[in-house]
Amino acid sequence: MSEIRVWIVEDDPDWQRGLTSYLNSQPDITVTLTADNATRLREALQASEAGPDVVLMDIMLHGEPAGIGLAEETAASTGARVIMLTSMEEKEFIFRSFQAGAIDYQIKSDFEALPGAIRSAYARRSAISPEAAEQMRQEFQRLKRLEREFEVRKMRDLVTPSELQLLELVDEGYSQSQIAERLFISIRTVKNHINHVLKKLNLPGSKEAARKAREMGLIGDKHEDTNGTM
Repeated sequence: MSEIRVWIVEDDPDWQRGLTSYLNSQPDITVTLTADNATRLREALQASEAGPDVVLMDIMLHGEPAGIGLAEETAASTGARVIMLTSMEEKEFIFRSFQAGAIDYQIKSDFEALPGAIRSAYARRSAISPEAAEQMRQEFQRLKRLEREFEVRKMRDLVTPSELQLLELVDEGYSQSQIAERLFISIRTVKNHINHVLKKLNLPGSKEAARKAREMGLIGDKHEDTNGTM
């Protein structure tokens, strides 16, 4: 029976000791390193000749979701399979962990499931169920939708209707002088408006600002032509 080398990254010393003892009682699992912070883990990554097969990585380390970045770093450095540990189903953090290279997550209270998850990870099988994978996919879509809605609201709050009108003309290909002529204002006023918009949106140019406004659905298709209606 092959020995599975496991590293545990966990900042709760009591839970770390208890989990180490429990896993070491398994006939095929040996905890070869424990760490409670990024510095200790990185030192081990540099010094260890026999790296881990599986890493149990707590998502929250000392009050921060530092385990997500460390999961990516550890997987890239060692090729180990990373299982995230969490006290609750923190869906956004869990999804970000999968993006970082983790292959599974386990709720800490269900620690008795960890040996099986470790063996599945070692055998290059993801322990996450199809149902859980679909749940994560749906959660990602929900988070992306909320992110877009937030960006739209933020842009609506920042940019005035007259500034959106100007950006729409930029998007349609009008030059600054043509915009000034079309809106019956000076080119200096056009430039001032553009600079103001760019400063508010923190963008380098008017075309980028117009593109962003179009992507947010704030300009573009809502107009037909010069003879049509809104």
